[in-house]
Amino acid sequence: MMSIDTKFSILLTVYITILAIEVASAQEVVTCTSRRSPCFLKRLRCPAECPLRTPTNPKAKACFVDCNKCEVFCRARKPSCNGLGSGCYDPRFIGGDGAVFYFHGKSDNHYALVTDSSIQINARFIGLRPEGRTRDFTWIQALGLMFGSHSFTVEAKRAEKWVETTDHLSFTFDGTPFQLQEGHLSNWNSSDNAVLIERTEKVNSVMITVNEVAEISVSAVPVTEQDDRIHKYNLPKDDCFAHLEVQFRFFGLSDVVEGVLGKTYRPDYESTAKRGVEMPVVGGADKYETTSLLSSDCKSCLFSPGEAADT
Repeated sequence: MMSIDTKFSILLTVYITILAIEVASAQEVVTCTSRRSPCFLKRLRCPAECPLRTPTNPKAKACFVDCNKCEVFCRARKPSCNGLGSGCYDPRFIGGDGAVFYFHGKSDNHYALVTDSSIQINARFIGLRPEGRTRDFTWIQALGLMFGSHSFTVEAKRAEKWVETTDHLSFTFDGTPFQLQEGHLSNWNSSDNAVLIERTEKVNSVMITVNEVAEISVSAVPVTEQDDRIHKYNLPKDDCFAHLEVQFRFFGLSDVVEGVLGKTYRPDYESTAKRGVEMPVVGGADKYETTSLLSSDCKSCLFSPGEAADT
């Protein structure tokens, strides 16, 4: 019989050989680490078209893993306004069902984009109402997340003029502001590894990962002079209305998830937006309005900080 030392030596040799092959292939191997996943600890090789999860070129597509389908796929790390789970412009969303819809809120109000037992994601809207209009033009200026016993915010800072090389993002974790070093791939991690923030450009774009709950691509952008001219926003000269473009991926939402965007991930969801119109609008402002960026007091809110912390 082989000794324990001999067996260990053989296993170590096999592991080193496998590792060497993987390194030589230049295609990263990813693993699903959530015990809730049907592919828990399964090793999946990234496609040749996107061999790395964090490519050094910020414009290159990255390797992502779908731990529900046990698949890997390529996608940009910055938000795609035409992708599932996105929210951009005034604001236009693409739901979990793939349908495009608009949501008309009010400037300086807060709305629950997603509310479930494990997470609450609110948005603060900024905007303006030119004379003669019956509703506000609005944009997402900030996101507020609550999960477990934690809270996190990301917002686009007000700017008179947009400067591409200036970072317009600010962050807080559990109520405390923190700085994220400028530079592509620089990152910040909470002490308990609940949240990871990675820059996907030198400034103004980040990927936010809430462990086993959600992944959010965020970019800060201005309302451009061209958009102002085309849509007749009538922006003031001292504010470029810096706002956020966002795209979400969720892990393990319940079947009763709610929120402006969250409800579109329900298996029984049927859109109330009119089909065939240029701007299909979904209502619900009265159901999803919250009193602040970090509150879960809307009429349809499901998140309870105390209960979430105990799970």
